[in-house]
Amino acid sequence: MNNESATYRPNTLLVHAGTERTPYGETSEAMFLTSGFVYDDAEQAEATFLGQVTHYQYSRFGNPTVTMLERRLAMLEGAEACRATATGMAAVSSALLSHLKAGDRIVAARALFGSCHWIVANLLPRYGIESVFVDGGDLEAWAQALSVPTTCVLLETPSNPMLDIVDLKAVCDLAHQAGAIVVVDNVFATPLLQKPLEYGADVVVYSCTKHIDGQGRVLGGAVLGRQAWIDETLQPFIRNTGPAMSPFNAWVLLKGLETLGLRVDAMTRNAEAVADFLADAPGIARVWYPSRADHPQAELAMRQMTAGGTLITFEVEGGKAEAFRLMNALRLIAVSNNLGDSRSMVTHPATTTHMRIGAEERARLGITDGVIRLSVGLEDVRDIIDDLLLGLALLPQHGVVSQAAE
Repeated sequence: MNNESATYRPNTLLVHAGTERTPYGETSEAMFLTSGFVYDDAEQAEATFLGQVTHYQYSRFGNPTVTMLERRLAMLEGAEACRATATGMAAVSSALLSHLKAGDRIVAARALFGSCHWIVANLLPRYGIESVFVDGGDLEAWAQALSVPTTCVLLETPSNPMLDIVDLKAVCDLAHQAGAIVVVDNVFATPLLQKPLEYGADVVVYSCTKHIDGQGRVLGGAVLGRQAWIDETLQPFIRNTGPAMSPFNAWVLLKGLETLGLRVDAMTRNAEAVADFLADAPGIARVWYPSRADHPQAELAMRQMTAGGTLITFEVEGGKAEAFRLMNALRLIAVSNNLGDSRSMVTHPATTTHMRIGAEERARLGITDGVIRLSVGLEDVRDIIDDLLLGLALLPQHGVVSQAAE
């Protein structure tokens, strides 16, 4: 696509943005499965390493297929630049470790994915970086934490797994006053339902493994932000530490992006219906879904997002035993710690994704032993609901009659 591509709408960008054809004129993006590249002569090699000419050097530094993915993601996000990484956690760790150094300070929302929480709570302090956690929904707590100079802020909204919402504009304003950049994990919302850069965020990170692939095939991550920060801060870290995405994975993710809009739209509509069903189901103590009026931050969520998304969190009465009973009765919905897939999946955060943060921290976050995270897929919503009824029928409050539409 030429420079006019910025005028195209998201669903068009998902199919066309960033495509660069070889002289063979292939329709589908070419897959450059190569570790290295050759030069016309020694002088070109020297000039390449000096940065005097543009030429691919090594696939750890850059690769044409990966570049196409990076350009497409940047145009979709509205970012100046993007770097792809091997996994979503490589994206998060690279964004943080490339920017922070000993003596710096990071403030993070307490509600983070388990591995992100571990990096902030355990890894960064090993390198002399001060880590501070706050309740992401408490602006007074943010203001207090950011009343002293800070280097970086990390948050996710909606959060994993409790779907907490952070006021992006307010926190970004506070963070910038403290001298910090703001890194937002936007996985749950996807680049289609929320644009953190529009609210002042400096860096957006994704696990491309989730909705962007969305079909359980490959791992991948992405870091997006300003060109200068990507070139001067992130790229040297990625180049020298090596969290590179494989060209094959980049090609698969390019194919995934072509259907992202269709999948997210259909999965979100399914999720809305399933959330309404669960909210009235006996044996379910509570349901969290961003666009429902009973979500404690529904107004804020819908101010920042265009729809509620594909994830639902609900709490089963009776704790772990009844949550496991419901999950084990499912036949269509898979038990898996992945999310954003075309297949519906459930996980029990207290014993999987958030097990290692400890019981005390889980209690602070509201992750009880009865909490289940449901990633709603592309199946017929009537079949998803009927499958949930299999589990609900085994709960003490049994006798539920199918509410799936005929």
